[in-house]
Amino acid sequence: MLMSGQDYRDSLQRYQPRVYVNGRQIESVADEPLLAPGVNGVALTYDFALREDCAALMRAARPDLAGGQPVNRMIAIPASTEDLLDKLEAVRLVCQETGCAQRYLGGDALAAIRQTTARVDADLGTTYRERFRAYLERVYAEDLALGVAMTDGKGDRSRRPSQQANPDAYVRIVERRPDGIVLAGVKAIITGAPYLHELLVMPGRNMTEADAAYAVCCAVPVDAENLSLIARPAGRPGEAAAKFSARYGQSTAVAVFDRVFVPWDRVFLAGEWAHAGFLTLQYATHHRHTCIGARAGFGDLLIGAGALMTEANGLDLNRAASLREPMVELIQIVEGFYACGVAASVYGVLDPAGVMVPEPVFANIGKLLLATQIYDMHRIAHEVSGGLIVTLPGPDEDHNPATAGRLSELLAGCSDIPYEKRIEVARFIEDLTASYQAGWYSVISLHGGGSPEAMKKEIWRHYPVGDKVELVERLLDRGVLADGTRRLSRQRQPGRCCAEGCMVPAALPSLESTGVSELDRTG
Repeated sequence: MLMSGQDYRDSLQRYQPRVYVNGRQIESVADEPLLAPGVNGVALTYDFALREDCAALMRAARPDLAGGQPVNRMIAIPASTEDLLDKLEAVRLVCQETGCAQRYLGGDALAAIRQTTARVDADLGTTYRERFRAYLERVYAEDLALGVAMTDGKGDRSRRPSQQANPDAYVRIVERRPDGIVLAGVKAIITGAPYLHELLVMPGRNMTEADAAYAVCCAVPVDAENLSLIARPAGRPGEAAAKFSARYGQSTAVAVFDRVFVPWDRVFLAGEWAHAGFLTLQYATHHRHTCIGARAGFGDLLIGAGALMTEANGLDLNRAASLREPMVELIQIVEGFYACGVAASVYGVLDPAGVMVPEPVFANIGKLLLATQIYDMHRIAHEVSGGLIVTLPGPDEDHNPATAGRLSELLAGCSDIPYEKRIEVARFIEDLTASYQAGWYSVISLHGGGSPEAMKKEIWRHYPVGDKVELVERLLDRGVLADGTRRLSRQRQPGRCCAEGCMVPAALPSLESTGVSELDRTG
C-alpha cells in the first residue's frame, strides 16, 4: 500500500514517542511546529510516489513481496542495476525539493540487513532471513518510514565497546528472555527519528567475541517503552529569513535505551559478533551511494539559486565570463560526484541474497567527493551571488514604515525584477549556504555515511592496485620483485571482470579479509 503525505501525517498520531526538543517534552510530533519542516520533507516522499509523472522513479516493483504491489522507492531493496539508477534519480528528485529526503536511510538499512541475515543463516543455521522477510512484508504493506540507529555514543574511542568504563556508551543486549531481548545504551545522530515510525538498530562497527552483546540488529517502534528521543528542531522553523529551511528541514536525535524490550520476531542479529562488521560495511556502501543522489539534489538548488541571483543582480551569465566560469565549476562538482553514483549503479554487484550492491570504489569516491567539495559548492554560490546575501537587513525591515520604502528604492537591482524578489532569492541562498542550517548541511555532508577517512579505507581496500603494478611490470618486460611475490590486491578493475563488464561474484568479501577496524556512521 502506498500512503499519501496526509496518510503519513495521520499515522504519526497513532504513535506516542517520548521526544524532547529544546528542553521540553513534545506532546504530538505531528503537530509540533519545531518538527514541522522535517515532517514536511518526509511527507513529500509519500506524495511523490503517488504522482503519475514520478511513478517510474518513485515506485519499485517487487513481485515476490508486498503481494506484488509497488513499494515506495525510498524503502525498496534494489534487485538490479536499474533499481540502483532509479533510486539515485528518485533521491535526487526529492532532495531538489526538500534538501534531504531523510527516508532513504531506511531503505539502505533494509538492503544491508537482508544481505546479512542470509549470510548469518548460511554460516550458523539461524532463521533470521525468514524473520526479516516477515518484517519486510509488514514494512511494505504499511509503507513505513524507518530511521537508522547505528552511531553509538562511543565513549572513549580508543577502547572497544566491551572495554568502556560506561557500558551504555554503546547499545547492547543486557538480558535475553524466552520472548525477546532487552536493550540498554545510547545511539546518536539518528536522522528524522522523532517523526518516523520505527528505528532499525544496527551495530556501528566490527566486533570481537568480547563485544558479542553489542552485535545486535533489530526493529524498535519509536514509541517503545523506556525509549527516549532527545532531538533538535528540524530546519529553522518560524524564522522569517529562512526562505527554505522554515519549510523543509531535518531533525536528528539521540536515542536513550533504558531497558527496551524487543520481541524475537523483530531481532535480526543477536550476538553473532563475526557478522556485525559485514552489516556495517554493506549499509555504508548502500548509504554512500544514496547520499550521492541526495547531495546532487542539494547541488541543483545551489545551481538554480546562483543563476537566479546573478539575474536579479542585472547580470547575464552568457556574457559575464567571470561569473559563468564559477557556475561551470559548480556544475562540474555536482555532476562529477553524481557520475560516480551512476557508475556505481551500472557496475553494481548482485549479492547472494539477491540484493544489488553498488560498486564500492565508485560509491565511496562519489561520497568522498561530495563530502569534501560541499564547502566549494557553498563558496561558489557566495562568489556568484555577492555579499548582499549576508549583509541584507533582516526581514523585519521589510515591514518597517521608516525603512522599507527607502531600502526597496536603494537596494533594487535589475529594473525589471522587483526589490522584493531580489531579496527573497538572496535570503534563500543565505539559508542554504551561510546560516545555521547551511553549517548543518556541511557537517552532515562531510560525516554523514562515514567520515572521509572511512571512505578512503574502503577505496584502498577495494581498488585493484595490484593490477596496475602488473600493467607496469608487463610494459617493463620484467618483474620488480625477484621471486614474483606480491602483497597488493589481485582484484579486477572496478566494474570489470571480463570484456563485457559482467560481475557474478560467489560472495562479497568477509570481514576477516578487510582489515577495517571501525567506521564512523551518521545520517
